[in-house]
Amino acid sequence: ANLLASGGGTADRKICFWNTTTGALLQEVDTNSQVCSLMWSKHEKEILSSHGFTQNQLTLWKYPSMVKVAELTGHQVNPLLSVAVLTLMQSRVLHLACSPDGNTVVSGAADETLRFWKVFGNDSSKLDKSKASFQSASLARASSIRKRAGQAASRHKSVLLT
Repeated sequence: ANLLASGGGTADRKICFWNTTTGALLQEVDTNSQVCSLMWSKHEKEILSSHGFTQNQLTLWKYPSMVKVAELTGHQVNPLLSVAVLTLMQSRVLHLACSPDGNTVVSGAADETLRFWKVFGNDSSKLDKSKASFQSASLARASSIRKRAGQAASRHKSVLLT
């Protein structure tokens, strides 16, 4: 209950674990990549990290050993590009959010894509985390909806009452 995890940027690249009562650094792990977001599993002693430069992926870690359980690379895939271009067109995985049941995680990347991952679960024997599945959704539709809403709002005049 008095444990905090924090992630470092491009230069630091570490996940640090802190005692929130004493402020003491308990453990640190070099991920070899910018740490953008962290999420604890609701079911097991695991933490999911999202990364930017240089890996642009998600990594699932077993806590406290910090052994890698899985590396999830769905944000690196673009089926329209050739394999040679794939390594150049990776996006930082900036955000993570978890479903209320704690089983599905959505990741958002700088390329405006969302990926839905079945990465956590309350019965790990049924979930092969090394082959965690993902589904993709584009934010282009949300962007166009936002744009239309903004245009509609600009057509309405504001009145200030004094």
